[in-house]
Amino acid sequence: MADDKSTHDAGHEREPSYLVAQKGLKSWLFTVDHKRLGLMYLATTLLFFFVGGMAAIFFRTELLTPGPGEISGVLTALGMDPTTSATTYNKLFTVHGAVMVFLVIIPSVPGALGNFLLPLMLGAKDVAFPRLNLLSFWVYSLGALFFIYTLFAGGLDTGWTFYTPYSSNFSGTAVISATFGAFILGFSSILTGLNFMVTIHKMRAPGMTWNRMPLFCWSIYATAVIQVLATPVLAITLLLLIMERTLNIGIFDPAMGGDPVLFQHFFWFYSHPAVYIMILPGFGIISELIAVHSRKHIFGYKAIALSSVAIAIISFVVWGHHMFVSGQSELAGIVFSFLTFAVAVPTAIKVFSWVATLYKGSIQFNTPMLYGLMFLFTFTIGGLTGVFLGTLSVDVHLHDTYFVVAHFHYVMMGGTIIAFVGGLHHWWAKMTGRNYDEKQARWASLFIFVGFNMTFFNQFVLGQQGMPRRYYTYVPQFQQQHVLSTVGAYILLAGFLWIAFYLLASLRKSAAPKEPLPDNTWGGASLEWSTQTPPIEHNFHGQPRVDSDPYNFPQIDRTGGMDHH
Repeated sequence: MADDKSTHDAGHEREPSYLVAQKGLKSWLFTVDHKRLGLMYLATTLLFFFVGGMAAIFFRTELLTPGPGEISGVLTALGMDPTTSATTYNKLFTVHGAVMVFLVIIPSVPGALGNFLLPLMLGAKDVAFPRLNLLSFWVYSLGALFFIYTLFAGGLDTGWTFYTPYSSNFSGTAVISATFGAFILGFSSILTGLNFMVTIHKMRAPGMTWNRMPLFCWSIYATAVIQVLATPVLAITLLLLIMERTLNIGIFDPAMGGDPVLFQHFFWFYSHPAVYIMILPGFGIISELIAVHSRKHIFGYKAIALSSVAIAIISFVVWGHHMFVSGQSELAGIVFSFLTFAVAVPTAIKVFSWVATLYKGSIQFNTPMLYGLMFLFTFTIGGLTGVFLGTLSVDVHLHDTYFVVAHFHYVMMGGTIIAFVGGLHHWWAKMTGRNYDEKQARWASLFIFVGFNMTFFNQFVLGQQGMPRRYYTYVPQFQQQHVLSTVGAYILLAGFLWIAFYLLASLRKSAAPKEPLPDNTWGGASLEWSTQTPPIEHNFHGQPRVDSDPYNFPQIDRTGGMDHH
């Protein structure tokens, strides 16, 4: 990679950082700088990550014992009716699921890291439509406000899927505000996807062909395709649910000629592609982490890039594997089972390519790489257990058990969240101009790894033994496994709180480095590493030009330095 005006010339004065170019709350709320918007998405999604995580801690605490337990005690201490503990549990796991899916996992990587990094990686000064980018954040914030209102308006107890007929006829909770919030959030997702697609098509630096584009950009592009094409289906579905609940129109209610299974078809036609909205950006992050921190050219660049597009396409035709026990025809079940196996192929291509990249690489066991290796372990378990659930006969037994809970979390948390945390450590210095404490970061990553696997791995066993999900009581034979999961959840909480502690500590004025950090912290070869740290307001001093691919790393010499080509 090359730049018309090098930022490393001797005597060159650094321009003011985008972080201090303008001050005051108004300058942030009305900014069109993609980097500031990325940081605002980051702060907002991390806040909701804490909210959703604490909800999980509360209901996992309830599951320490069979029967009404810990939540009942808390309600009694607060002077409330302890017989409502079942309803409270339902609200807690619904808040956890809805917040984590709609407010955290879907927007976190595209909204935060995607917004910040995509123009930098492409050699652009900003996204294609900066004002539209700001609008998408405002729309996201408006949708989030409806979810916040829901928390204070009686909560929500339908589960994050809003399944009918319970959500349309029987739930006495704030279904309309929650579904309308998700409806609004869909527009933010569509606007972001549209913006990123145009940016990638039209604003790549001279010399950056499609075969020279970082794999993170490829993953964001595939994600954007799904966002634009699939999200309108969810928006229409939720709008129909609101209309049925408010206007008594028979769409999903069988008493009025509707079909509740139709809601499942509509919902999963969006929500299974949405799984890839969540995981594809994580794939892109892992491609960067594995390549940069093994100091080796990525193996199978074209295969990884095209597999992202293949996943985006196939994801639209596999929704029926969520409905094997819903009464659909045997032929439909066989077709959806086959397509589910098919979507595993491009995913496996990525995993094998990452492992091949590590082979004989100069692996640096720093914090980002630890999260990259953690991802390979946890996501592979999630992917392999998906094969069980995609098998018709096996799914009949495992459907709606804790096996599904474990599989989903190994994919979403063991995949997306682990990749997101690894990417945050990888680009933290570039984003903030500050370094975190590497020793603390490594210990915290151990807490995350141990806590995560302790929480969820034994849930595969629970599900195989027949423990249904979403139940707040259970027979005593399952208690040992539930205790193990709850202890693991607390270890996981400690790990995330530790990460928050040392990252926030790095931002204190007293923690500012005496000398500016190097622009290329990790020795990467993509364009974001050629910018100033943190980047200037318009990213580059001149027009970058690309003369090689983003994984053409400098050779490592025998003394530990780098021979730059």
